[in-house]
Amino acid sequence: MVLGPAARAQDNPYAPGWDLDPATSFIRFSSIKNVDGQDVVETHSFATFDSKIEADGKATINVKLESVDTRNDLRNVRMRFLFFETFKFPEAVVTAQLTPEMAAGLAPGGQKQVQLPFSLDIHGATNRLVTDAIITPDGNDRFVATSARPIVFNVEDFQLGDNLRKIAETAGGFSIVPEMNITYQFTFNRRAAGSAAQVAEAATSAAPEPEVVPAASAALETQGEFSYDECVGRFQILSETGNIYFASGSARLDAESDFMLGTVVDIVQRCPGLRLLISGHTDDDGSNAYNQSLSEKRARSVVDYLVRRGVDARRLFSAGFGEDKPMVPNDSAFNKGRNRRIEFSLYK
Repeated sequence: MVLGPAARAQDNPYAPGWDLDPATSFIRFSSIKNVDGQDVVETHSFATFDSKIEADGKATINVKLESVDTRNDLRNVRMRFLFFETFKFPEAVVTAQLTPEMAAGLAPGGQKQVQLPFSLDIHGATNRLVTDAIITPDGNDRFVATSARPIVFNVEDFQLGDNLRKIAETAGGFSIVPEMNITYQFTFNRRAAGSAAQVAEAATSAAPEPEVVPAASAALETQGEFSYDECVGRFQILSETGNIYFASGSARLDAESDFMLGTVVDIVQRCPGLRLLISGHTDDDGSNAYNQSLSEKRARSVVDYLVRRGVDARRLFSAGFGEDKPMVPNDSAFNKGRNRRIEFSLYK
């Protein structure tokens, strides 16, 4: 993107392509929750993402949502399972088309603010947004792009409103503003030095030093076996997801449940020696007897699935509670959906 002062106007500023320097790059997002009448701002980040700019100016950013890092183990799990649903939607993708005009006039020692439309694909929804980026060259083969102001991310625009409400309810019943502010810094290096003229050292010395951000390959996460408390917390959160599906009025698992149940298998295997109670629950539609029977059969179906995937049957127990233990009042379609659930708890 950076052209020296002697470079020709017809030169392609994006050739032969640019790659992200993750050690000096970051993506952060902040949310506001109201606790006891006080607004609390929390800032989180993603530990794993990559980006590139091709010679034709096409820019892409791929964010591994599994790497969301809130600096708290169970809060990371809530964000992954309840908000982003990473077992179904593991990645967010940003695409943008850069134009030669955006790079015009840039040289080491200078700076430019550009308005950049982009497309964001996350959680199965795609929308167009705009960011104002400040571009700072650092020599001819390196530049830094930082957000001039936060990008406002409206969760309802990406089918995440209900998931945010789950987060609020399971984490203490507080309210969360349904908008998040995203900020970023991306440092890019040219893949190979091009024909851009080298500038004098005096000019390059004026370029600001990019912020150094410690590189990380993944969010805070326990490796290997989980502790007892980590197992308890994970099974509680898994119980809130609502992503185990059955055919209507049936105990037959829908194929879409594989996303979630694969995660359950992994967690069960990382909690060795612990026994798991799998319980079925329904809403209050239908008779008590029918709901009781259906909840028992559905819980049993989940046990059978886990056994087929290699979990020791001696560690698994099932029970059905019908409509007797609603999570929330059965007063809306959303709440009824929350009450139709499979819960996981450690069995003593």
